[in-house]
Parts: sequence; structure tokens; C-alpha cells
Amino acid sequence: MNHRKLGTSGLHLSEIAYGNWITHGAQVDNDTAHACVHAALDVGITTFDTADVYSDTKAEMVLGQALKGVHRADIELCTKVCHPTGTGRNARGLSRKHIMEACHASLNRLQTDYIDIYYAHRFDATVSLEETFLAFSDLVRQGKVLYVGISEWTADQIAEGAILARELKVPLVASQPQYSMLWRVMEAEVVPACVREGIGQVVWSPLAQGILSGKYLPGQPMPEGSRASTAAGSPFMNKLAGQWLRTEVLEAITQLSSMASEVGLTLPQLAIAWVLQNPQVSSAIIGASKPEQVIENAKAAGIRLDREVMMQIDRVLEGLVERDPSKTG
Repeated sequence: MNHRKLGTSGLHLSEIAYGNWITHGAQVDNDTAHACVHAALDVGITTFDTADVYSDTKAEMVLGQALKGVHRADIELCTKVCHPTGTGRNARGLSRKHIMEACHASLNRLQTDYIDIYYAHRFDATVSLEETFLAFSDLVRQGKVLYVGISEWTADQIAEGAILARELKVPLVASQPQYSMLWRVMEAEVVPACVREGIGQVVWSPLAQGILSGKYLPGQPMPEGSRASTAAGSPFMNKLAGQWLRTEVLEAITQLSSMASEVGLTLPQLAIAWVLQNPQVSSAIIGASKPEQVIENAKAAGIRLDREVMMQIDRVLEGLVERDPSKTG
């Protein structure tokens, strides 16, 4: 497993990170979740990503249990705050009250003394950035958070946050946007803004919600239990994956599957390797419902794709890629 520096910080992350967004505490039982985490450790993954809102806080608990006994200094444990974790009006957003309470709750669920990267899961327009970053600053001073990140913030929001981060000496080092062959929204504005501030990208959904797994075939029924199926997924996941369930997209993905075979990769490995060709990407987050998926997808680390392969991917996907920066968030 290769590791990369996160922006201009001193923190290194594994090129492949293990995330548990819709799996732990929901789609898979705890024994399977633990097996996936230990498969990740076995292949050299050191970066683990979760959020307090995942599976109504259960995902953090499962991950904390799975990592019990692992030498804490050997891993990077990351979580997020913003979305509702209770019914109270203050149990959401980026107010000082919610950030402080949510951080302490996450530390308890994860069974750890500190969080390596604590992300603002979304931008909160109802709270001043000064209040938000002062809370982050205090958590950093207390040693409960080592670095701060943001997820799905626009370029302007990142620039504003970076000013306060400098003033308050908060190590704002990570951005977590969605990024895949099909979804390249971060490239036009978010990445340049982050480069100016020394912020690295830790990207989510490199397989475009599973569409780039190759399991969805043109003209064929949707696989039972797949993320895009109404029965298996949440409305949010159905919407994310469903936008790609068009004949022209699925036919293009069939071509990509053939390309992957020609270069000795699976389609998921090609998709993850494609994301990692971007020098601004420090780590790509993968999920898994069984340990074998972790082992296979982790093989994308360290792969260099030829320029001709990258150009051929662009030709196959011409007219299908989403690039509009206004879709950030």
C-alpha cells in the first residue's frame, strides 16, 4: 500500500482509505464489518473514514469496536460533524454547541482519545464561520482533533474558511468531495482553491455509487440488493446512483470493462486507479460489503495508467461526464 501526503501538511494517508458510509450498522452484520476492517488492515490500509450520522451513529460504534486493539498511532481515524444526530434543534449543524458535543460523542463511540481528521460534513449557512472555526480551534488545542477538513464545500466557502483557519491556527488540510470518472465536479473550482490553501483531496465514491463496479448492465434487470435498487438503498443513494442508470452510460461502462480487462484490471480497480492519477488526490475512499472486495479494490493502489488509457477513457465517456461546479454539495 502506498501512502501520500495530505496537501502541504505533514500527515500521510494510505492511497486507499476504508469507509463505512452505508455498510456498517446497516447493510452488513457486525462480524462481516469486522472482517472487512481487518482485511483493510491486512492489505496495508491505514486510513479509516466514517461520520457520526452514518447508520444513525451505529457506524462509528462498529468501526470503533473493529479497530479495538489496533495500535492507535498506526492508523488515521477520520469522522465528520454537521448532519442531525438527534431530534433536538441543536443536534445538528456547525454551531459551537453541536460541534463540541458531537466530537465528544464520536470519541466515545470510536473508543479513541483523538480524531485525526475532523470534517465539517457540509457547509452550514445558518452559523457564522467564526463560531465554527473557533470550536474547531478549541478541539485542536485540547488535543481531541489533530487536523480539520471540509466536505462538499464550494471554492468560495473553502477560501473563507481558510482565512479563519490561518487566523486561529487551525490545520485545515483536507477536502472530501465526490470524485469519479463520471463525476468530476471538483476539478474546475474546488481543486484550484484547495491548491492555493495547501489542502489535499480525500475523495468519496470513486465507483460512482457502484455504477462503475460493472454490475449494472444495459437492458438487464437491476441486480437484487444493489445500492441503486429501491429496496436496498436510501432515497439519497437511489438518487445518486439512479442518475447514471441510462442506456448510454451503461453501454459506455461496458466498454470500460473491456478496457480494464485489456490492461489486466477489474473495472473497479480501473476506476479507483483513474481517481488516483490526479496528483491532488491524497486518498480514495472505498466501501465494501465483504472482505474480498477490500482485497481486490486495494490492488488499485500504486497503479499508473498510460496516457493513452486515460485518453481512451475520456473518449468513451465523452458527453456523459458531470463537470458543473455548481453541483458541489
